[in-house]
Amino acid sequence: MTNSQERLQKVIAQSGVTSRRKAEKLIEEGKVKVNGQVAKILGTKVNQDDKIEVEGIPLEKEEPVYFVLYKPRGVISSVKDDKDRKVVTDFLPEVEQRIFPIGRLDYDTSGLLLLTNDGDFANLLMHPSYQIDKVYVAKTKGIPRTEDIQQLKKGVEVDGDKLKAAHVKILSTDSKKNTAIVQLILHQGKNRQVRRMLEAINFPIDKLKRERYGFLTLNGLSPGDSRELTPHEVKQLRSLAKKMS
Repeated sequence: MTNSQERLQKVIAQSGVTSRRKAEKLIEEGKVKVNGQVAKILGTKVNQDDKIEVEGIPLEKEEPVYFVLYKPRGVISSVKDDKDRKVVTDFLPEVEQRIFPIGRLDYDTSGLLLLTNDGDFANLLMHPSYQIDKVYVAKTKGIPRTEDIQQLKKGVEVDGDKLKAAHVKILSTDSKKNTAIVQLILHQGKNRQVRRMLEAINFPIDKLKRERYGFLTLNGLSPGDSRELTPHEVKQLRSLAKKMS
């Protein structure tokens, strides 16, 4: 926080506790206090001398940090799991800040996942208006035809969601095993989207990996490896999201 006044929900998001949208909900529910008084008005301004509590816990501003992780299969995209399964933050035990994943990759999906403690940054990248390329490679049971590829681009209705790919390409096929390697580029961020799309047209997935997020790749990383984003990469991601809105 600086000497200037900033909106309360922005300060909460910047602390890494939660996103700005969720911070606004906490304020409306009366779960945020400023200098001992409940603050229920969105847009309340605070400065660095104000004492803020969120759900009874004093707010401590953390320096923002940003990481890219090569998530292995069999890992939960969360900071904790009630079934005691391995979670993505287990791969960054040296990080002292309260980081969390931006979006998610499901349990059986591997690949590139971003983590941060910057709620504003996470909210920016996950906003549905910002169409950042997310590149997946899937191994399918069965070989999609041209009309199947066109259907994925046009969109399929699944459980009330209209799911579609910005681009689809067959990278290779194995006629003996009746399998294909398919690349899909998504702009949407629906839960289990690639699996649901391909299952909807009768091509279940055997393996799925996210290989690229915007301009970020997994080059130099093995499953379980991570690295901190450079300040320039963070700036590029912010610019890319705003450019695509």
